[in-house]
Amino acid sequence: MIGEVNFYGVYFPSLLVMMVIAFAASSLLRRALARLGLYRVVWHRSLFNFALYLIVLGGTIALFHR
Repeated sequence: MIGEVNFYGVYFPSLLVMMVIAFAASSLLRRALARLGLYRVVWHRSLFNFALYLIVLGGTIALFHR
């Protein structure tokens, strides 16, 4: 998926679509981590969430470019 995604005549960059998918996936992961209580061992929660988002985004990009 390179270029743009056509959504009812409106073109969106493919990276934007992948970023939205990664945000949804990382939100689910954050909820699961909070529910399991794993944030107790994290030093800086915001930095951890940002790193988690970047990892999920990288995985999403890798999956779409196969």
